[in-house]
Amino acid sequence: MTTSPTPSTPTEPGAAARAFLSRGPLQLLIDGVHRPASSGATLPTRDPSTGEVLAELAAGDRVDVDLAVAAARAAFEGPWRTWSPYERQALLNRVGRVLDEHFDELVELESLDMGAPVARLLGSRPALQKMLAFFAAQALTISGETLLNGVPGDVATMTLKAPVGVVGGIIPWNGPLNGQFWIVGAVLASGCTAVLKPSEEASLTVLRVAELLLEAGVPAGVVNVVTGWGAQAGQALADHPDVDRIAFTGSTETGRSIIRSSTGNIKKLQLELGGKSADIVCADADLDRAVPGAAMGVFANSGQICFAGTRVLVQRPVVEEFTERLLAYVDGLRVGRGLDAGVDLGPVVSRTQLDRVLDYVRIGRAEGAQLLRGGGRVGGDLENGYFVEPCVFGEVTNSMRIAREEVFGPVLSILPFDDVEEAITIANDSDYGLAGAVWSQSLSTALQVVRGVHTGTMWVNCYGLIDPLVGFSGTKLSGYGAKGTAAHMDTYLYTKSVYLQL
Repeated sequence: MTTSPTPSTPTEPGAAARAFLSRGPLQLLIDGVHRPASSGATLPTRDPSTGEVLAELAAGDRVDVDLAVAAARAAFEGPWRTWSPYERQALLNRVGRVLDEHFDELVELESLDMGAPVARLLGSRPALQKMLAFFAAQALTISGETLLNGVPGDVATMTLKAPVGVVGGIIPWNGPLNGQFWIVGAVLASGCTAVLKPSEEASLTVLRVAELLLEAGVPAGVVNVVTGWGAQAGQALADHPDVDRIAFTGSTETGRSIIRSSTGNIKKLQLELGGKSADIVCADADLDRAVPGAAMGVFANSGQICFAGTRVLVQRPVVEEFTERLLAYVDGLRVGRGLDAGVDLGPVVSRTQLDRVLDYVRIGRAEGAQLLRGGGRVGGDLENGYFVEPCVFGEVTNSMRIAREEVFGPVLSILPFDDVEEAITIANDSDYGLAGAVWSQSLSTALQVVRGVHTGTMWVNCYGLIDPLVGFSGTKLSGYGAKGTAAHMDTYLYTKSVYLQL
């Protein structure tokens, strides 16, 4: 692992990003209008590369959520509901064009706000375009059925698909720029409206995108943003009796709280929760591909990905060679500020997350795992930021906490196995079921693992690919509800049965 030296003149954000940050306290966006929090309260958002405050955000609370939900309800009941599928598709296409024009600005804001390297974020441009194209296409596929002679007598029947209403979107901090469009894309395609509550750790791109949506022609009130603390604004949104659906990505603990809150008005839910994914490397794997694939299955986004393959299961005949290659690969990774060129890993998002990751490194060592590389806080020019050295543990057993609990940081554990059945058993010995992978040149072996591992998504000889046409979902404590495919759109709709006496 190397640290990226701080240039004599550090890379600075562009003029558009600077202008956004220089506005003073960044306000809520409700019914197309910027407004401060009703209480006047603010909260700081920090650059995790330096620890310095980037901006003050309005700290919305229950009063502000009430206002935003009322605006979303009024928009849902207003002219927005008369938009045709073709008009919604055209709107999504315009949104795509506007976002593409402002993509560099959005990337700079995202990098400053949550630390991801600019190079990685720029690489997400095709994924965002693909997501918007997917939802634009979905706008034209919403339909029911006509059933002739379905009921005895002179009765015709049909089913209609109708938007559920107001959607509450609670967005995590580990990739809000693209992640918000799993909600916003479906809202615009279906005819729903939304109140978005971004994480207090990373709200900038959600706020800026909401402005750009208005510029693209999204009617006021269709997408509203309330920033604030999770325990206040987030909880108020989950509790709200006039919110029809909640889409949440985050921790399993918070997911349980949202489930409890949903019982008041029986909200529809889509929950993408924690993960402890197993990345299985078989003895016949192509290590030239498996080593970097498994490494970046953990270290991408500094380990702050729900489906990170943090349990790397390696078949014993190749454990030594795999480990040597992996450590050499880690030694070549560059850690530094997200805005600097050539950086592979940025900081973790906050001081709280930094302390959490370092605590898990201590726990791993105390439980007997062998710390093979990294695991400390990066010093030198980066000492004020929340940087963690990419960490590799060997001699890990599946009973250790670092193999059972979600660290959400750049911590990789190597677990040896003898045969494929044992690997499947280890992979399934987890409370989570979000994702996993297998590396093998045998199709039979790969399919045996795919069939055997109890998880929502599996990759073969790759890691982390997501396509909205294919979808992504979890099982067990990793949540429920699809992202992508027609099943995703169905959760923003309900079926209305119609009987016509002729």
